[in-house]
Amino acid sequence: MTIDFTAESARLSAELIELRRDLHRKPEIGLDLPETQERILRALDGLPLEITLGQGLSSIIAVLRGASPGPTVLLRGDMDALPVVEATGLDFASTNGNMHACGHDLHVSGLVGAAKLLSAHQSELSGTVAFMFQPGEEGMGGAKIMLEEGMFDAIGRKPDAAYGIHVSPGVPGTFVTRPGAMMAGANTLHVTMHGSGGHSSRPEDAVDPVRPVLELGQALQSMVTGSFSVFDPIVAQVTQLEAGEAVNVIPASAKLGASVRTLSRESTRRFPERATRLAESIAAAHGCTADVVWTEQYPVTVNDDAEADFALSVLADNFGNERVVQMPDPLMGSEDFSFVLEQVPGAFVFFFVTPEGIDPESAAMNHSPEVQFDDAHLPDQAAALATLAWERSLRG
Repeated sequence: MTIDFTAESARLSAELIELRRDLHRKPEIGLDLPETQERILRALDGLPLEITLGQGLSSIIAVLRGASPGPTVLLRGDMDALPVVEATGLDFASTNGNMHACGHDLHVSGLVGAAKLLSAHQSELSGTVAFMFQPGEEGMGGAKIMLEEGMFDAIGRKPDAAYGIHVSPGVPGTFVTRPGAMMAGANTLHVTMHGSGGHSSRPEDAVDPVRPVLELGQALQSMVTGSFSVFDPIVAQVTQLEAGEAVNVIPASAKLGASVRTLSRESTRRFPERATRLAESIAAAHGCTADVVWTEQYPVTVNDDAEADFALSVLADNFGNERVVQMPDPLMGSEDFSFVLEQVPGAFVFFFVTPEGIDPESAAMNHSPEVQFDDAHLPDQAAALATLAWERSLRG
């Protein structure tokens, strides 16, 4: 049985836009989002959902049990904002110093819409749909925490498929995804060079740690181009340098910090091995020692080939081929839905929602204080999520 969720979602437009703007006015950051959680619970009130709240974070798992057996499908929306002072000038702009500059207010509202659409057809639904409202996406690994707290136990089993939609500036109304690596893994490299301090006028009596730190910053770029395949790209960007406070003092230590984006498990494994060897060799050449700390923040976001092809097909069938694009290359940004996709086959989809009157080519990007997202597209976002879950349930 095929259902036209697009037509049904149009009737939800006003309430979804109201929800989105309420959330936008009062953004919360991190893992503790009490007002956001409460607003979502009010929006879900009255639906035939089993609700489980997080213990160490303000998460919500809402489970819809269909009338007949079938697969379990997970739909996800992240809830948290960013510590960005909004500069959009919108009449519903945030004034609390935080901002939904990555569109998570739309993600939440679209997921609420999908819950309403699918709940209206509970008696016809085969299987189970779980709605994952997740805090702490912006660098705090909220998805991982939800998994560790037993999200699959709350659902009743590990899902058979998982889907998420992320809004972004671009040609309005366009859905974009791809099989395989979708977004990069996020990692950090911190290196501390230890020498011995002294007077800047007598470098021969000190062991200067600044020079090896500067040398390492340049050498990391050569290491990437010389040790890793161009077909498995890496971005290693040095973003932090820290040394002494007085200009006439050679410090005893100097530090370097780098953001490293990888697109495969193999490059994520090999990079710290090579970087550690490089740092220790450069340190030794200067008479210093090196401490290296490597942290894997988010894994590579990898779409299951079959589920990505399924998503592209379903979205094209329901919204038209002209509105669905297969992305040629992965993005070097990162996403913690990757923790879910490590365990459940699924697909992560971008949805472009630049407002009318703004050129998509020059529009402010996610995380900018000036970025804007057109919530007139919320009905299509909700319909897309509902349709993916519904059509996946029919596949068994």
